[in-house]
Amino acid sequence: MAKENMSFLVCCANGAGSSLMMKMAMQKVLDKVGLVPGKIHHCALSEGKSAAFQYDVVFCAQNFMSMFKDAEKKGTKIIGLRNIMSTQEIEEKMKENGLI
Repeated sequence: MAKENMSFLVCCANGAGSSLMMKMAMQKVLDKVGLVPGKIHHCALSEGKSAAFQYDVVFCAQNFMSMFKDAEKKGTKIIGLRNIMSTQEIEEKMKENGLI
């Protein structure tokens, strides 16, 4: 997977506060490691489930990972987080998955 210009989708239950905060935490990590994303979009799970296959990577809470099985089959990397606002966990998961 190309590391530059990757597209990221971050999802939470309603697509309002939590996903926006997760997007901001992810941007902090990307800035820290010097990775320029192609796109970062935040949304509700209902939108994310249908749009996930259009993204390289989806971040969501661990308990929602199963909702993205179809996108995962099409090659999208699905990453579940215990603490969706933790920059440390986001960075760790990105390293574990070879994204940074």
